[in-house]
Amino acid sequence: MNSSLSSQDRNSLSQAKKKRKEYRKKLLHLKKKRPKQINDQFNTLHDHEFETMDCLSCANCCKTTSPIFRNVDINRLAKHLRMKVGSFTEKYLKLDEDNDYVLKSSPCPFLNEDNTCSVYDFRPLACREYPHTDRKNVLQIMDLTINNTEVCPAVARIVEKIIQE
Repeated sequence: MNSSLSSQDRNSLSQAKKKRKEYRKKLLHLKKKRPKQINDQFNTLHDHEFETMDCLSCANCCKTTSPIFRNVDINRLAKHLRMKVGSFTEKYLKLDEDNDYVLKSSPCPFLNEDNTCSVYDFRPLACREYPHTDRKNVLQIMDLTINNTEVCPAVARIVEKIIQE
């Protein structure tokens, strides 16, 4: 776990790790009962949580995980960096077990020391949409959301609030 996280953020991630099985069981149960309400709840809690969450003070997602790079993302970044697509892919990416392009290493090579992104305007769609808790149908990606409770303190708090209600 990242040492630059606040104690509140570290605690949120620690609790999420301990409660992973509980989250999965309860969220999947809720999904069957009232999907529209759960989606609305996620969206509302996302908006509320990100009014106060300072992603630049955390950047745990950029330090510990990799987004999926679609071809359009690779082309856009290679062009921005004035690299050939093949060179960009060879330098930064690998194919994962699902045959998706992801970063070879973490933290992200485009993460600056101050937690800003050196390619922010050209970043992959997965980065733009992270942590995905404001999607129209967040229930379609419940497994990803459960995984993200261990990466993003805001997601951990959102899921904890949903479980408690």
